[in-house]
Amino acid sequence: MNKRVFGDRYKVTERIGMGGMAEVFKANDTTLGRTVAVKVMLPQYAADRTFAARFRQEAQAAANLTSPFIVNIYDWGRDDDMYYIVMEYVRGTDLKTAVQQRGSIHPRKVAEIGSQVCSALSVAHSYGIIHRDIKSANIMVQTDGNVKVMDFGIAQAGNMDMTTDSNVLGTAHYVSPEQAQGKPLAGTSDLYSLGVVMYEACTGQLPFDGPDAVSVAMKQVNEDPIPPRAINANIDPVLEAIILRAMSKSPWERFSTANEMKQALDDYLAGRGAAASAAATTVISAPGAAAAAGTTRVIDPVEAGAQSGAVKNSYERNPRPSSGGDDDGGKKGGLGKVVAGLVAVLLIGVLGFAGVTLLNNGKTEKVIVPDVTNHTLQEATEILEEFGLNVGVVKYEANETVEKDLVFYQDPAFNDSIAKDGKVNLVISSGKGEGEQVPVPNLLGLTDIQAQKALLEAGFTASSNEEFSDDYDEGKVCRQEPANGETAAKGSAIRYWVSKGKANTNVVISNYFGWKESDALADLQKQGLKVNTETGYSNDVATGEVMGQSISAGTSVAAGTTITLKISLGAEDVAVPNVVGMGQSKASATLKNAGFTVKVRYDVGPKGKVLDQDVTGTAKPGTAVTITVGEGEDE
Repeated sequence: MNKRVFGDRYKVTERIGMGGMAEVFKANDTTLGRTVAVKVMLPQYAADRTFAARFRQEAQAAANLTSPFIVNIYDWGRDDDMYYIVMEYVRGTDLKTAVQQRGSIHPRKVAEIGSQVCSALSVAHSYGIIHRDIKSANIMVQTDGNVKVMDFGIAQAGNMDMTTDSNVLGTAHYVSPEQAQGKPLAGTSDLYSLGVVMYEACTGQLPFDGPDAVSVAMKQVNEDPIPPRAINANIDPVLEAIILRAMSKSPWERFSTANEMKQALDDYLAGRGAAASAAATTVISAPGAAAAAGTTRVIDPVEAGAQSGAVKNSYERNPRPSSGGDDDGGKKGGLGKVVAGLVAVLLIGVLGFAGVTLLNNGKTEKVIVPDVTNHTLQEATEILEEFGLNVGVVKYEANETVEKDLVFYQDPAFNDSIAKDGKVNLVISSGKGEGEQVPVPNLLGLTDIQAQKALLEAGFTASSNEEFSDDYDEGKVCRQEPANGETAAKGSAIRYWVSKGKANTNVVISNYFGWKESDALADLQKQGLKVNTETGYSNDVATGEVMGQSISAGTSVAAGTTITLKISLGAEDVAVPNVVGMGQSKASATLKNAGFTVKVRYDVGPKGKVLDQDVTGTAKPGTAVTITVGEGEDE
């Protein structure tokens, strides 16, 4: 896939993530000269209307969300039957990795992260979009300490119904009780998940764990978490109350909106007293070691009151044959069906999962098919055998992008569930092959469907794109490569572009608040607008980001209009008070009131008096000022 170019614009440089539904690549936007991330749906799902619709939904849902705390979506499309989304490339690490590497995070930093995620959720909820998979792995911590919420792949808009049957799509360790039970969701479900994330970040461990997703989901429904301060005594009681209120079992007992939760967190950070109250909690034994957390799955809804302790006995790798009676005393379904219905469905935030053994109705053992593409036949055989599967029919075909002797197609596909000892058919690359050269038909003026049919009849595959055209009506092919009359290898993909009609002469202004200056300039210039910039100081907007614009978002203007962006220079330096000679308490209060943080060291001198300070003159608000305080004279 390296060096592959999507949409004649996004050149792949390296793969940075892999999941059950898509891969994520780092790429270069050759038009704007910036680094982006390209999320590409795996080929086996591209033909599935449900998966394709969900993939398109992610692009459409997130593209409308403008917030400095949400990963920006720049573009999406289809190239050679491969769906892709182009998004902001975020430098940093996800919160899950940060917790795993450092353990618990300082509670005030957790509150800051929670406040920023609330800002992101507030924007999404205002559009009627519920994220449905808020978890630490979907929160990126950037190098400047700010966060970005990503992966709206299973987000659900209020006017869309993407669920099937009564399955619950989400991550068991973070789902709300109502999501685990398959009930209708509101924005408060995301707040519950955020409460779990903050609990995990403050304590270094998840509030609920278990041997499998079902038992964890049951605990979400039926059990109270250990109070965070019982694990980490450094957590402020006010912050603990906010976390536990967000994690209330009943949606009505949580914060009513993301804005309300953000205000509580901001009040806590500003020291404005108790900001939340939580329902009484019962201290329970700390959960033991369990399966890895953070996997996005489809699980059967669980019923409130079901006992998680029964899971271990009902989940057997080798169930005994039935003797004709009901082992559960005549109760049909119940927990056994919940466990039997567990089906792993990995989205892009989940990496490296394959080959999990599951049960089907408690009788036939099934396995999830591992990914063996880009492996040799010998390697693929060994991988399949590790999971109790066999190689089926093997074919060799020419392939322009996959190296010779490597698997480029498998059936059943990666992540499908088949019976143990089942066979997986493989197609292996025989290398590049010119193939038979045949004339390319004329597609100009045809509809998309007509063009696909013409190419199929001529022995080609189709790659459809869209662009504006002054010469062809909307919905008609306006350009093709290769052109009519030229020849191409039979079976190769022919690209064509379908007209979106004449280009608009008016442009609707976006909200550029929080955008990097270079990104905002490139986006505006791409739309044919002229841009002026001016600068100013801001305590809230990072250096180099847009803090204001002369034309409001949503305004329609003519191409060529000039818009002025105000770019932040960061916080303005302020005077550092001279506290030498003051008592320690007064000096600390004076510096804090001026916007600085205070560190204290001690040395020989008059007891309790400030002898020296390491920062004088002016400095950025928030700068740490170390004061040297006397601890008494030497005798």
